[in-house]
Amino acid sequence: MTEDDVLAEFRDAGALLEGHFILSSGLRSPVFLQKMFIFMDPPRTEKLCRALAEKARAAFGQIDIVVSPAVGGIVPGYETARQLGAKAIFVERENGEFVLRRGFQIPEGARVLMVEDIITTGLSSRECIAAIRTHPGNLVGAACLIDRSGGKADIGAPLVSLVTLDIPNYSPDALPPEMAAIPAVKPGSRGLSAAKTA
Repeated sequence: MTEDDVLAEFRDAGALLEGHFILSSGLRSPVFLQKMFIFMDPPRTEKLCRALAEKARAAFGQIDIVVSPAVGGIVPGYETARQLGAKAIFVERENGEFVLRRGFQIPEGARVLMVEDIITTGLSSRECIAAIRTHPGNLVGAACLIDRSGGKADIGAPLVSLVTLDIPNYSPDALPPEMAAIPAVKPGSRGLSAAKTA
């Protein structure tokens, strides 16, 4: 799939939104990628994750285990693992830090790929990778559907993505006037109870 093909899938699913959005990082953006509109459609999810699996296999070779951060990474992690013929597990927060729970293990020698949905600042990816590295196994790289950092996010591992976008992000006190005039909405899932609009 080309980058245009991938973005067409997001547009067709109504998952490419424009306005004034509060990201999970707290930054503000004029564009939000509502990936759950992709993941609610299994055939569309399969198509995108098959393309991601092919790109990851070409870059990193055989993969034994895919590890994703909960919650947003679980669906693309599972489907990418299915396409790779790998196991799919995920990390969850415990006392504020990502850890493997539920009896999940990474055996010694396993070739591990971290899979995310969308990378903005790379924080959750870095945290997921740090959790993976506390276990045996060999983290060979990372993959995501869309890297909206323009390739600038340093996640601490080689990264492949289906699309790289350079979407501007702003701190709440440094908004361009056209964004400041629009009410902010928080469409993501992290910190919903603490979300405030401005």
